[in-house]
Amino acid sequence: MAVVGVKFRDNGKTYFFNANIKIDIGDFCLVDTEKGLQLAKVYTVTEDEEQAQKAEREVIRKATKQDYEVYLDNLKLSKEVTNATRKKVDEEGLSMHIVDSNYTFDKKQLTINFVSDERVDFRELVKYLAAKYKTHIELHQMGVRDKAKEIGGIGQCGLPLCCTSFKKSIDGISINMAKNQNLSLNPSKINGCCGRLLCCLSYENKVYSEGRKNLPKIDDEIVVNNKKCKVKDINILTNQVIVEQDGENIVVDYNEK
Repeated sequence: MAVVGVKFRDNGKTYFFNANIKIDIGDFCLVDTEKGLQLAKVYTVTEDEEQAQKAEREVIRKATKQDYEVYLDNLKLSKEVTNATRKKVDEEGLSMHIVDSNYTFDKKQLTINFVSDERVDFRELVKYLAAKYKTHIELHQMGVRDKAKEIGGIGQCGLPLCCTSFKKSIDGISINMAKNQNLSLNPSKINGCCGRLLCCLSYENKVYSEGRKNLPKIDDEIVVNNKKCKVKDINILTNQVIVEQDGENIVVDYNEK
C-alpha cells in the first residue's frame, strides 16, 4: 500500500494518507479528514512502513475535473464568508480580525480563522453564522505567527517569509539566539513582520553556536604578534576577532593569528 503526503495549501503542512489506488505526485485527490472530505494535492508518494503507520486515514479517490470545480466554487464562497463575517464583526464591535474562511469540500464544516489580542465572546457571532450558512461553524483563533504564514509577505532580507516558503514548523525562538549572533536587540532589527522574533534565528542558531566554539569570548586575552591583547569583538561567520593592540583596534584572522 502506498502512502501519499498531501497538502491542503501550497505552503501548508504535509499530511499522510494511505492510498489503495495508483496516484502520482501533482495529482489532486479527495481525502477523509477529521473535519470531513477535503481536496488536497499530492506532494510525495512512498511505501515507507513507518509513514504507513502514521497514516490513520485514507485517500478516497482521485479528484475529477468536476471535483476541482467544486473546490474552486468553495474558495469563492469562502471569500464571501470572510467579507460578510468581517462586516458583522465591525457591526458588533468585536475586538477580533478575521483572517480568512475555509469550507470543507463537502461543506459540512466552515472554519473561520481570526486573530485577537484579548479573549473574545463570539457566541452570538457563531449563532448568526450558523443560521446564515446552515453548516457547522468553527471559529479558530490564530497566533500572529500563524497569520503571517497564512498571508505571506517579504522579510527584511528581501525574500519571501521563511514560514511561507520552506519552514513548516515554528520551533522555540528566544532572545538568547539573537544574542548568540551578536545582533542588536533593537526590536526593529530582530522582529519579523509578525512582530515576533525572526524565524531565521532558530535555524541559524546551530551554525553560530558551532562557530563560537572555536573563538575566544569578548574581553578574553589572546596573544597576537607575541603580545597579549584583549578581544573587543568577534565575527563568527568570518572566524575573525577584533583586538585592542597598542591603543588601536585591529582585525585578526583567528586561524592565522
